[in-house]
Amino acid sequence: MPADLPDDAEIDITAAGTHEYDVTITHPSGAETSHSVSVPETLLAELGVSDAQEPLLVRASLVYLMEHSPAAIPDRFALDEIRKALPDYLSDISNRL
Repeated sequence: MPADLPDDAEIDITAAGTHEYDVTITHPSGAETSHSVSVPETLLAELGVSDAQEPLLVRASLVYLMEHSPAAIPDRFALDEIRKALPDYLSDISNRL
């Protein structure tokens, strides 16, 4: 079951290549932000996530970021960078999947 989005934001995820996604977040104000997100294969293996579950991981990770530091979501990043800023990311995200 997908996580609820904070503040009624909407997340649109589109595959942009192998382990690459274009993400648009539409905020309640109507403002949109765009992000390029890559998913390292090592992170998929570490979390035990299949390729089919990868978009769910991207979505859950964006929701996680919006809950913890919504103003600091980079334009371009790899999901494994999240744990550098938020050490509980791996344990929290595996509980959400």
